[in-house]
Amino acid sequence: MTKRFWTVLALLVTLVAAAGCARTKAADSWPRIKQDKRVVIGLDDTFVPMGFRQKNGQLAGYDIDLARAVFKLYGIKADFQPIEWSMKETEMKNQTIDLIWNGYSVTPERKKQVAFSADYLVNHQILVTKVKDGVTKLSDMTGKSLGVQTGSSGAAALDAQPRLLKRYIKNQEPVLYDTFNEAFLDLNAGRIQGIFMDEVYARYYVAHQKDPKSYRILTGDFDSEAFAVGMRKSETTLKAKINEGFKVLEQNGTIAKLQAKWFGTGN
Repeated sequence: MTKRFWTVLALLVTLVAAAGCARTKAADSWPRIKQDKRVVIGLDDTFVPMGFRQKNGQLAGYDIDLARAVFKLYGIKADFQPIEWSMKETEMKNQTIDLIWNGYSVTPERKKQVAFSADYLVNHQILVTKVKDGVTKLSDMTGKSLGVQTGSSGAAALDAQPRLLKRYIKNQEPVLYDTFNEAFLDLNAGRIQGIFMDEVYARYYVAHQKDPKSYRILTGDFDSEAFAVGMRKSETTLKAKINEGFKVLEQNGTIAKLQAKWFGTGN
């Protein structure tokens, strides 16, 4: 019995290892996703209102609802995996996740690494300050500390158009944060005087504070950006399924309802 036990155990270990290898090497993951009825989506679970933890610990947000609605069309469960945002492309390349779906902005640099779905939302980068700091225009950030999230589209936009804001800030370099929540803690404590970030996050965060009027939001001439779903360049079937799902949800009114729920308007 002991010999038989160890033989069965060895066989199970081999099968599990083989399954892991199949996941890693598969260029087209749709057959696996369809068979398992499960897709793994990577996200920063502090990014309100796109994907974040509520007080009860449950995930919520526009992207959470949209992803679930898309894959429900195919009878597939969307599982969400919190990841370190600066490592998102690496996580997907290693196939620990299937998709990046979390207010993921389309940029030329990211296009070199991943394939994108059709755009589903337009976003802007804006500056958030405290009214008490007296910043009423971007140039008022001269000599002041600016926070950005590591690996974010805001960080990329700051570098891409340095004359708009980066040239003014202290040492011409921002303070880097793993999450926007950490940046807001420092802003509220006066350790930094501004955060350069996604408008969808900023407006939702400020609106839900005890004193929204204590914050000031400033826009500039930064290029607008589109949110889309990121995936491996080989995922042609998965990309087609997501894009088709967007069309269906647009036609049946689901997207309009989700935008009203999370943004109060059709965005």
